Amino acid sequence: MRFLLRLAFWLTVIAILLPGSGSQPDSHSPVSVIEAMSAAKATVGDMRGFCERQPEACTVGSEAAIALGDRAKAGAKQIYEFLNEKIAEPDPVTTATSGRSPATIPLPPPRPSQHTLTPTDLAPAWRGPQPRKDPHAPAT
Repeated sequence: MRFLLRLAFWLTVIAILLPGSGSQPDSHSPVSVIEAMSAAKATVGDMRGFCERQPEACTVGSEAAIALGDRAKAGAKQIYEFLNEKIAEPDPVTTATSGRSPATIPLPPPRPSQHTLTPTDLAPAWRGPQPRKDPHAPAT
């Protein structure tokens, strides 16, 4: 579970740091790094009644959170599209040499026996009960 949380965190960081694709116009006003840092500092300094006492920092902080969320969505979309392209592409070496699709690659032939068993390994371990002697037969 801890691994999944770390993975989600780092994928979010990577998605935020990916450059924008330019396909989506920014619907929000741009937030500078200095404004975002001052908003984060104000948030840590005053957690209770934050938005009541510092409405400007609360507004800038919410805009920064929205902008980061949009960047994370765009980055995740880029990662998803990249992985879909890589998974969907057939292997060019396999298709060029065999003329077959990658799903029909033949299996290698089975390996020959290595003859590693000893004679004691080949001997049967149990042979079953011995037949009883006839109780009416004379003892010899």
